[in-house]
Amino acid sequence: MLYGYWRSSAAYRVRIALALKGLDYTHAPVHLVRDGGEQHKDAYRALNPQGLVPCLVDGAAVLTQSLAIIEYLEEAYPATPPLLPADAAGRARVRAIAQAIACDIHPLGNLRVLKALESRFGADETQRGEWVRHWIATGFAALEAMLAGSAATGRHCHGDMPTLADVCLVPQVYNARRWQLDLAPYPTLERIDAVCRALPAFQAAAPEAQPDAR
Repeated sequence: MLYGYWRSSAAYRVRIALALKGLDYTHAPVHLVRDGGEQHKDAYRALNPQGLVPCLVDGAAVLTQSLAIIEYLEEAYPATPPLLPADAAGRARVRAIAQAIACDIHPLGNLRVLKALESRFGADETQRGEWVRHWIATGFAALEAMLAGSAATGRHCHGDMPTLADVCLVPQVYNARRWQLDLAPYPTLERIDAVCRALPAFQAAAPEAQPDAR
């Protein structure tokens, strides 16, 4: 069972990974805004004390943090299509791209960060938008240089098959569009995003395709 929210980019990553691997799951929506946020309810906190999504329950295993969940899927279901390259250098490159997104870009636009900017520093909607666009643009500039300047980049972030890097990139590009960031300076990112979104697994995992989409 996957606990998540349709517009959470972290949950979006795990949905993509599950779809690429052909693994079925039950969707358990956790609304991050309604009634002050269902992620703060005692029942959900008992599963994930951080009060964040996603959370994957696989048998007796209760797993949190999107990258850890995806690495678990790699190890627990080795017969499914891999999301990491076979060679050590390739795995390191893919993980570096994924972490540049999940660890450096995404957290600065997280819902709880935006709420703190509003409640603690009085940031209005315009200022919050400027904040998010600044940090996505900063991260995307580095990613564009990493990908455009590497012979390891193919149709996807690494070679010609989807990897963990693509799983992280597409939700972040979705966020960038949501915050109306101009993507023209990042043609490699746009190209890879388009290639990925044409694949059935990415389409099935898209926010608008989820049962709790509002």
